[in-house]
Amino acid sequence: MRQQLKNMLELQESMNSRVHPNWRQQGYEWYRAIWVECAELLDHYGWKWWKQRYLLARNADVDVVADELAGSLLAEGSLLAEGSLSVEDSLLAEGSLQPDLVESERGELDFRGDLEDFALETLRSRGFDTQGFARLMVGVNLSFDSLYKGYIGKNVLNFFRQDHGYKEGSYQKQWGDKEDNEHLVELFQTLDASKASFQDDLYTALRSRYQSFMV
Repeated sequence: MRQQLKNMLELQESMNSRVHPNWRQQGYEWYRAIWVECAELLDHYGWKWWKQRYLLARNADVDVVADELAGSLLAEGSLLAEGSLSVEDSLLAEGSLQPDLVESERGELDFRGDLEDFALETLRSRGFDTQGFARLMVGVNLSFDSLYKGYIGKNVLNFFRQDHGYKEGSYQKQWGDKEDNEHLVELFQTLDASKASFQDDLYTALRSRYQSFMV
């Protein structure tokens, strides 16, 4: 797990430096990125009780959820990296990212309520609730390995967006009837995440699909 975290944080360092070479000195509001990701996650999970997705939420697509949870972890790694503590040590402190230690300690799980509690704590502390995050992982039966894969995918997508005009405002997140992160999940399932070339393969697949919708 420690090596996976190190890999994730090295990728995030590359992404943040792409946005701004001196990103640590910019005072970015990482906590804001976290709670916005929470809202996007709730939309994917389902909260509109008058729609079918709400009824199906217990069987939510773990890959999509992993992608959205990874988004908030991207911001968390960035937030911690601005400080002096070891990021890996901070994320692993007291089993904070070991969801198997969470469920028995904190009562009945309610993913929507837990997500709102997590967002509230983020707004209150302007930080990251690692215990709450692990609880969310338990709520959708998300393993750390799945989260890791989702993190890698999210990072590849962020690089892809930057390469295709996201910063300038010309990038289109909607490809046909789906957003780019949904296309990402579909492509993710067609590739071997254990291959050394996985990141490059995923980027190439994203570019090919994007071009097919933009012609």
